Amino acid sequence: MGLPEPPELGAAALPKGAFEGRVVLVTGGGTGLGKAIAVEFARLGAAVAVASRGEEHRAAGVAAVEAVGARGLGVPVDIRQPEAVAAAFDRIGAELGLPDVLVNNAAGNFPVPAEDLSPNGWRAVVDIVLNGTFFCSREFARRHMTAGTPGSILNVGASYAWTGGPGFAHSAAAKAGVKNLTETLAVEWAPHGIRVNGLVPGLVPHEDEVEAIRGVPERGQQEDARAPAGRVGRPRELGWAATFLCSPWAAYVSGCTLAVDGANWQRRAMLQPPFVPIREQLGKGPFEP
Repeated sequence: MGLPEPPELGAAALPKGAFEGRVVLVTGGGTGLGKAIAVEFARLGAAVAVASRGEEHRAAGVAAVEAVGARGLGVPVDIRQPEAVAAAFDRIGAELGLPDVLVNNAAGNFPVPAEDLSPNGWRAVVDIVLNGTFFCSREFARRHMTAGTPGSILNVGASYAWTGGPGFAHSAAAKAGVKNLTETLAVEWAPHGIRVNGLVPGLVPHEDEVEAIRGVPERGQQEDARAPAGRVGRPRELGWAATFLCSPWAAYVSGCTLAVDGANWQRRAMLQPPFVPIREQLGKGPFEP
């Protein structure tokens, strides 16, 4: 039978207006799961700043936010650059106000055997996922500390931060850093009224998946059967979890990483299936230096 389907798209997990008068910043909020999270905050009354390097992505995120009746603002930013992050916060502050909530969702990823991973490929992913999360969090916290106001940070992680991620050494290492950073900053910044939590999506297909991920062999095939829940996740389920963790109803929750994946990362078999090296899984031939 598996787990039941969630309520329909548009249903709310929190009271109407729960984020009325609040400002939410979502990095990478113009596509996929980031956009779903941005829209759910918008449904609850927040003004949402969508930060991204790509103009097309920013426009898509703002359009989705405005479609549910909220105010949206597209903000260009390269989160790998602390100066660009500060400039983005300046603009959001001038047009919407200091963000009450920061969702660190922006990421980069592509499947590759570790021996084929170039130094530039490693740096690119770690820079966006780990360094970018820190730079945005630091800017957010410093401004709230100066203003003497509380705030909430939500870092979007991945379950291979716990388990390791063959084929994704760069992303898995960076996400492990994000999980640790979440727990560290939660302790450091709680005295300042700033909560820091994590959200780990399971298999949640969406229309904005990048080609490198879509191209993983067997991606999109029999996906409902790949989780104990008997189905994949729905983007709105992440939106509900995100808004709860950043809401006053979770005021005593900090340093927590919530996995929304139908128990998939915890699955174990009595007998493991035959081992297939990652090169074979990705359809690559023998390593050639």
